[in-house]
Amino acid sequence: MSDSFHLSTADLAALGFFLTAWVLHTLAADGMLVSRMSLTRAMNAQREAWMRTMAEREIRIVDTAIMSGLQQGTAFFASSSLIAIGGCFALLGASDQVLTVLSDLPFGATSSRAAFQTKVFGLVLILAFSFFKFGWAYRLFNYCSILIGAVPIPHGEASRNPVTETAVWRAARMNMLAGKHFNSGLRGVFFSIGYLGWFVDPTVFVLSTLLLLAVLVRRQFFSAARQAVLGQPPGPGKGRSMRPDSQ
Repeated sequence: MSDSFHLSTADLAALGFFLTAWVLHTLAADGMLVSRMSLTRAMNAQREAWMRTMAEREIRIVDTAIMSGLQQGTAFFASSSLIAIGGCFALLGASDQVLTVLSDLPFGATSSRAAFQTKVFGLVLILAFSFFKFGWAYRLFNYCSILIGAVPIPHGEASRNPVTETAVWRAARMNMLAGKHFNSGLRGVFFSIGYLGWFVDPTVFVLSTLLLLAVLVRRQFFSAARQAVLGQPPGPGKGRSMRPDSQ
């Protein structure tokens, strides 16, 4: 099996560790492994709160502006993924030059041309996965905009009737699904950075994956952004300055 992919046992073990870390982080962020609230789940609750607040507004310019911003950000990452895929194919054409550079690194291991190209194709697959996730997220955000337009304009008690509740649920659910696919694409981009360590050495691959995983876990479960979403404002006279801490 190793010969068929031109990869050593160490390479395959490092790749298995990388994929396991990716899957476990995805499950943890979605609340399937740990009970601690993740930033992703906390923001899903805010997405639902946004849709409920939107249903109370007669003029929804702010909501359409937010949706436009979400779509533009998604389109940017989709385009970036395509450009990165093109760069990978350019890398295949310069395999000999890249291998020469890698062999000159003090901690780099000697790699065959076939093994290097196999690793590049793996990177292409990760970026292609991210592109399709971003593309689908863009479409779902577009559908969410339509569902927002389908939420009835409030008139007295109209914002609390079953028809409006159903419309709000649909818009909120679509928004959360779009966010889920966007996060999956972004996670793929992040893990592609850790994947670059494989071009140097399997050991470096494992270390870069561990470092990336530590950063992502901190952001999901221990970051200031998570605290900002879940935290409670201080009481009167006990507030802290809103000014960001100096770096």
